Amino acid sequence: MPKKIEFHFKSPLDSPGYLLGQLTMLWQRKLKRVLDPLDLTHTQFALLCALAWLSRESDDITQVDIANQGNADRMMVSKVLRTLEEKKFIIRKAHQTDTRAKSISLTETGEIVLQKAIICVETADLAFFSMLDKDLPNFNSNMASLIEMNKND
Repeated sequence: MPKKIEFHFKSPLDSPGYLLGQLTMLWQRKLKRVLDPLDLTHTQFALLCALAWLSRESDDITQVDIANQGNADRMMVSKVLRTLEEKKFIIRKAHQTDTRAKSISLTETGEIVLQKAIICVETADLAFFSMLDKDLPNFNSNMASLIEMNKND
């Protein structure tokens, strides 16, 4: 007979990790519904956003810059950027100073798709998190603190 498994938490609803996982899956499902018509995955959307944010400060954005901005794995970013290039949402050209790197920028098509996606995702976010109402800034602040505290693990 198997041993009785012991948990620290009395119920899954007492576990922040379990709740975060459940919430994340539901949120991702909602975003999938709004991003599918734009031919974007959530990861592609997140990397396009990282590129757009970084482009406000510089014209020479690299894959490493995008990975760092999004706390993402560099190899995964490389694969996703290749897909975005095939979709004609981004272009990669020789970097001005680093011969090993490529400078990445949005195409006009990429800008249009990203702007539509931002509107859809922000609308979905507001609806999804609407019950937090006035607690949303505190919720966001707590999430940002958790990200900052754990991003180098």
